[in-house]
Amino acid sequence: MMAARSSPGAQHRLFLIATEESGDRLGAALMKELQQRLGVSVRFEGVGGRAMAEQGLVSLFPIEELSIMGISAVVRRLPSILRRIRSTAEAVHRARPDMLIIIDSPDFTHRVAKRVRVRDPSIAIVNYVSPTVWAWRPGRARAMRPYVDHVLALLPFEPQEYRRLRGPPCTYVGHPLTEQIDGLRPSSAEQARRDSDPPVLVVLPGSRRSEIFHQMAVFGETLGRLQAEQGNLELILPTVPHLRDAVEAGVRDWPVQPTIVVGDAEKKAAFRIARAAFAKSGTVTLELALAHVPMVAVYKAGAMEAWIGKRVIRSASVILANLVVGENVIPEFIQEDCVPDKLVPALREVLADTPMRTRQLEGFTRIDDIMSTGAQTPSACAADVVLAVLRKA
Repeated sequence: MMAARSSPGAQHRLFLIATEESGDRLGAALMKELQQRLGVSVRFEGVGGRAMAEQGLVSLFPIEELSIMGISAVVRRLPSILRRIRSTAEAVHRARPDMLIIIDSPDFTHRVAKRVRVRDPSIAIVNYVSPTVWAWRPGRARAMRPYVDHVLALLPFEPQEYRRLRGPPCTYVGHPLTEQIDGLRPSSAEQARRDSDPPVLVVLPGSRRSEIFHQMAVFGETLGRLQAEQGNLELILPTVPHLRDAVEAGVRDWPVQPTIVVGDAEKKAAFRIARAAFAKSGTVTLELALAHVPMVAVYKAGAMEAWIGKRVIRSASVILANLVVGENVIPEFIQEDCVPDKLVPALREVLADTPMRTRQLEGFTRIDDIMSTGAQTPSACAADVVLAVLRKA
């Protein structure tokens, strides 16, 4: 990589790209940390959402344009996505920043990064949130070396995977969920409710409309059977404001009705009193593990996504909490296994004092140490690496 244009004391120009809400939050926290350290000598440009806008970023376009999921949806929107990739790369070239920071969304951000590296090799490129090279398409790690100077990893096992796969330098900076532990752990009164009857079961069918579409029928049938066999249960289904209508429509025909709560604070309150959880696989499994809530995890995708997934996924588990703990303590039911006949017995086990429940709780107690970044926050650790890469450049 050629020398960057900044000199000591000069203004640092950083171009950030985050196209999803989770990446937007990461980008905002990193911007805030860098502003605290660099003051007026740092300038931000790029693509982001509401959180990054609060830190002063004027986004090139609304990130909601790229809020799509599923192969068929991507195919329909492909021409507009490709135009955005080209226009974003051109905007980076015109801005001539010292560093490009791409945050998650690899199908979009990495295509931009490749174009930027070809046009201007002097721009340092940092990738915040590793693609899942440990789960599928491991060759991506080595392919990133020509255009990514450093990877900021959210999961503690990822740097070792990058070394094994001969990818670019990778540093574990911590997961933002670790900053929320106090809000996830129960008070003494909440623990008493967690241990009392009727048991609270948190129901989490997904955080996207497409996920809700694929999961709701099997969730409803499973919970109906569980209620008939188990007796009284208190079901709480947390969601977000823009999905409330989809969730309400999805549960309308369920034989048992959950209490729907909206917002992050209500979700955490539900976690703190939950005996167990019934969750679609994703980041929420790690959140539940940090809250010490045993769970049954499922995933049911569309036919095309399932066909591809079977052929490319290489990891021993698709459950993040399992990967962090280092063993498959959480049962996972994927595609044809995601049926009430298998899910009901698993939920009975996780609600009762059984070896399965005990094994999960023992695994969860190790996560704090495994994911610790010491006294520093993840955004502070990320800022350390960003500044080190800038100095090296």
